[in-house]
Amino acid sequence: MKKIFLFAFIFLVFCGQLATDAQHVSTRPVPVPAADPSLVCSLQNDTRCRQWVDSVLKQLTLKERIGQLFIYTIAPQQNKANRELLRKVVEDYKVGGLLFSGGLMQNQVALTNEAQQMADVPLMITFDGEWGLSMRLRGTPGFPKNMVLGCIRDDSLIYEYGREMARQCRELGVQVNFAPVADVNINPRNPVINTRSFGENPRDVADKVIAYSKGLEDGGVLSVSKHFPGHGDTDVDSHKALPTLPFSRARLDSVELYPFKKAIQAGLGGIMVGHLEVPVFEPRKGLPSSLSRNVVHDLLTRELKFQGLIFTDALAMKGVSGNSSICLQALKAGNDLLLVPRRIKEEVEAILDAVKRGDLKETDVERKCRKVLTYKYALGLARKPYVRLSGLGTRINTPKTRDLIRRLNLAAITVLDNQTKLLPLDPSVKEVAVLNIGDSREIQPFIKELSQFTRPVEIQLGKNLTTAQCRQLQDSLARYKRILVCVTEHRLTPYQTFFTQFAPGVPVAYLCFIPGKQVLQIHRGISAGEAVILAHSSNDDVQKQVAGILYGRASADGRLSASIGNLFAAGTGLSLGPQTMPHFVPEEYGINSRLLSRIDEIAEEGIREGAYPGCQIVILKDGKEMYNKAFGTYTGKGTAAKREAKSVPVTSASVYDLASLTKTTATLLAVMKLYDKGRLNLTDRVSDYLPFLQDTDKKDITVRELLLHESGLPSTLLFYQDAIDKDSYSGTLFKGRPDNVHPVRIGSRTWANPKFRFRKELASKVRTEEFTLQVSDSLWLNRSFKDEYLQKIADAPLRDKRYRYSCVGFIVLQQLVEARAGMPMDEFLAREFYTPMGLKRTGFLPLRFLKKEEIVPSSKDAFLRKTTLQGFVHDESAAFQGGVSGNAGLFSTAGEVARIYQMLLNGGELDGTRYLSRETCKLFTTVVSKISRRGLGFDKPDSRHPQKSPCAASAPASVYGHTGFTGTCAWVDPDNGLVYVFLSNRIYPDAWNTRLMRLDIRTRIQEVIYEALKK
Repeated sequence: MKKIFLFAFIFLVFCGQLATDAQHVSTRPVPVPAADPSLVCSLQNDTRCRQWVDSVLKQLTLKERIGQLFIYTIAPQQNKANRELLRKVVEDYKVGGLLFSGGLMQNQVALTNEAQQMADVPLMITFDGEWGLSMRLRGTPGFPKNMVLGCIRDDSLIYEYGREMARQCRELGVQVNFAPVADVNINPRNPVINTRSFGENPRDVADKVIAYSKGLEDGGVLSVSKHFPGHGDTDVDSHKALPTLPFSRARLDSVELYPFKKAIQAGLGGIMVGHLEVPVFEPRKGLPSSLSRNVVHDLLTRELKFQGLIFTDALAMKGVSGNSSICLQALKAGNDLLLVPRRIKEEVEAILDAVKRGDLKETDVERKCRKVLTYKYALGLARKPYVRLSGLGTRINTPKTRDLIRRLNLAAITVLDNQTKLLPLDPSVKEVAVLNIGDSREIQPFIKELSQFTRPVEIQLGKNLTTAQCRQLQDSLARYKRILVCVTEHRLTPYQTFFTQFAPGVPVAYLCFIPGKQVLQIHRGISAGEAVILAHSSNDDVQKQVAGILYGRASADGRLSASIGNLFAAGTGLSLGPQTMPHFVPEEYGINSRLLSRIDEIAEEGIREGAYPGCQIVILKDGKEMYNKAFGTYTGKGTAAKREAKSVPVTSASVYDLASLTKTTATLLAVMKLYDKGRLNLTDRVSDYLPFLQDTDKKDITVRELLLHESGLPSTLLFYQDAIDKDSYSGTLFKGRPDNVHPVRIGSRTWANPKFRFRKELASKVRTEEFTLQVSDSLWLNRSFKDEYLQKIADAPLRDKRYRYSCVGFIVLQQLVEARAGMPMDEFLAREFYTPMGLKRTGFLPLRFLKKEEIVPSSKDAFLRKTTLQGFVHDESAAFQGGVSGNAGLFSTAGEVARIYQMLLNGGELDGTRYLSRETCKLFTTVVSKISRRGLGFDKPDSRHPQKSPCAASAPASVYGHTGFTGTCAWVDPDNGLVYVFLSNRIYPDAWNTRLMRLDIRTRIQEVIYEALKK
């Protein structure tokens, strides 16, 4: 990627596009050269760049070269004294750049144009805009601070923010932004970093730093990560004194230095060194890191290999100002650019004297000056830019900018607590009280939006209530079925009395339209609430979004960036959205919640007995969520888990490999859709659409036969064996007992020889144009393998047409779907079902749209793929088709699977949108084979052989659904309006684990549902 940036830059240079016109500074993105030493060298070796740098350097005296290493602060004021100061530093000292302090953007632009006009060498204009231009300039867009942005999970939004900041900077003629703050703020008493940090988790901070900085640099503005080596865990403000980092090297590596290391590895262009005392690096007491060669040169440049521009923090700050010849010390330490010196005349003379007496080499000054000029060239300063003043405000404050700010604010909203599943609220409950803490006028956007879902009654909470007044208010609130505590007041001390006594029997949700740290003032109430939403601010869009979140009409996906005392830890957050079922009281729908709670015991028994590491269970009644719980962890507590990282708890958002549940949750849906569209009939011969089956004994197989598993096709075919080089191993591949050659167990009575190779012409460790079928992290198959496995199906002898459960038949159905849909099956399903249904965690090849840690590991494959399968389908037939197959390969959550089956139960409709016709749903869910229990793709209860039935004994004959090898099932009961989904990874770590079936966990849970329904 870094090389792409460089090549793009060189291309722009040769096209002459870096120069700005005489009317308006260029806002086209100009890639910043990455800090990789080889790339910097390449840039310096570029002919045009080198010629320009050499020509400028040749004209500069030693004093002027020193001047290029200074960034001077100027107030954006148009008075005579200020303009004279500007002239003096630009003309007399030939400073390399300017940093404007706060004021009006029009004044800054006017002075920028004036300064660039008088400068012999174009000036590098810098800006200190950590949360946008509004940090320094009035009348400019205000973005959320970093600690709020740290709650956002979608880093592409942070990148977009960086890109927008680059656009705004270039509109002002700014080439460098002193942002982002890369400090990890783990000290809640930090007086200076605090909300300027992205949070307290080093990895999350690093991700945000890189996303923002790449956006900035892709937009042609240099990013400067600060304050190296890390200012987050201090309780002293370096503007006022020198903070100390009294930590070990191991601690600094894992926390403070971590984001900076990642920024350097990402090739970002600038770093600012802070004024910090770090004894582990610099033993001289009182010497700031900004003046320490041990820190700047030895650590940052030599050890961490950073070769970009190194800026000091402001040299006028008290944390460093007590030192003599500050700028000289900073240059000797290894810094490239000196920011905001107090006395430029004395500092320049001190550097000149040092060169004369040999204390500083003139070649060092020349090298640093050359480096600065190289970056100037890269930033478009080969010619003097000019910024057009007319229309400046309109160009800065655009509709797109305002929309981005809105999206950032909404994406940061965090649901901190919903332990009792209070949210989303049941819209049928109309008795809702809104207890307001703050100005009642401020929450009117919230009230107006809330009125679309319920009839809210506003109640104002007064300050400093007496005990009697508190009791009276609590009695009034007890008449309501839901209480929403709306907090917009920032000073909450006068309300504490009420919350120390506030313990109603009515469910309470706290809606905090204030910064997170302020929530601690009413911690007693917050800790007792059933639900807590942290909205961070009370702007209108946020208020409306929170109202939508309460009723499942809008999404919340934030995660807390920094701890809120002992109330909530960093990383806390729950995902809610339109796909989240509202919370309902089971008794209101004829279900006994006490009996239903027995499901917990069965689920935990399964974990305790080793049937599975964890599971998800969802139950819907009449479309309402009666039960939604997750149990256990990703990998359990056994020996295998101990060898790996700490096992992750299963949540409702954890994604499972559905195995054969794919047949009805994916392939069958596609068949039904094509049937609906008139593109398939049940009596159609599949060979009419699939040429590879023509002229074979399978030419007369019909769609109906495939769906009923009565086609005569074999149950399975081991496609992967055709990919193995048979000359790469001796003897047999499998054996009925273990020995030295067959040490790997793959079944209850099967051991395998793992020492084989895949056919060289078929397998690759990386993806290429030819090798496109991904089987695992480091195994890609040649796309030609598809022809081989289809031929294997065509060559397989056809057997008699009795009932024979067949994965092969559903693989054929996938080929049929793709032939009739004209696109891959996964794309067809996403377009027709998953995307419009709002299913964000359902699909094939989940690593394309989810992080690996969001996916539950399916199994440990020591034989074939020799890795833990996490995000890759367990089923070998599906895996060797590249992960998309008709028999397996779909991943999802229990909640999203339940929505799919609720759509079928509704006769093809969900949330007001129709996906299938009622007639099609009725046909496919009611037809039953004459020779087996099977339906059209669906499995059914076996009333003739109850002991073989996949369902509970109480399940009526109308039930339809399916099970999966990984320990999954989904069942729909149209008689009782029930949907039941169970997902687990029972084959982790061992695929031959049968305890789930022996304990009869799935059917026992289903039986409890019917018992709770009868009572």
